[in-house]
Amino acid sequence: MESEPTAALIRAQLRRLRLKAELSQEEFGKLVHFSGSQVSAVELGQRPLDRFFLSRADDVLATGGLLMSLLKLAERDGQPSWFRPWLEAERQAQQLRCYQPNLIPGLLQTENFARMMIHTDDMLSEDEVEKRLAVRMDRQSVLVQPSPPMFVAVIEEAVLRRAGEDFRGLMAQQIAHLIECGERKHVAVHVIPKDVSLHIGLTGPFTLARGADGGWIGYLENQLGGTVVDNDDDLATLLSRWEAVRSEALPRRQSIELMKEVMTSWS
Repeated sequence: MESEPTAALIRAQLRRLRLKAELSQEEFGKLVHFSGSQVSAVELGQRPLDRFFLSRADDVLATGGLLMSLLKLAERDGQPSWFRPWLEAERQAQQLRCYQPNLIPGLLQTENFARMMIHTDDMLSEDEVEKRLAVRMDRQSVLVQPSPPMFVAVIEEAVLRRAGEDFRGLMAQQIAHLIECGERKHVAVHVIPKDVSLHIGLTGPFTLARGADGGWIGYLENQLGGTVVDNDDDLATLLSRWEAVRSEALPRRQSIELMKEVMTSWS
């Protein structure tokens, strides 16, 4: 969902820019492939903000991407209150460390894999699935900004092999993306091989972010959402757990070779 104050700002800016361009709602609608009544409904808040519509509006009105930037801000501001501190920490991080025993980490998911995972929640409407997908894809921009954080991810080999026959192509695509990401100088993906049976990390996934001030903040995922961790004792525990899971994983190059082997099996 979007933040209502920011959504109202988007509608106001859309109307202002349209009028400045001396376009009626009908004229503008033809240019963005919407009807005049649909344009009116968007401006009045009677129709949800649409990414395709706003992207076309940015092009037609030559805004430099203003409306889409505001939409991304609205989507972030519309996230649950417990998640916002983590989003901010993630955006400002100089280092990110993630251990994930069950899934591909969100920052490394392809759009197709992410959509499939979000779709597993049958309580979500199609519209909500697409909104959550957009936020997840937007979060990945932290890894391609001019000064990206050093991101180190540790995953279990079982994560790479968990898929049915119907998802062979999707998994091959996802693992190829993991390999591509892991070959960037600021991203490392390490795999804990399947012959490592029990270790402390299996109690649950966690992510750590280190800010410019050198301080750490943690994030724990659970079935109801997640928990941001900023208590010194808890952070010390998570940092110790990180060292434990990292020590169980293969080195960077060997991890990439294993991922290539698994990708071939899915292909």
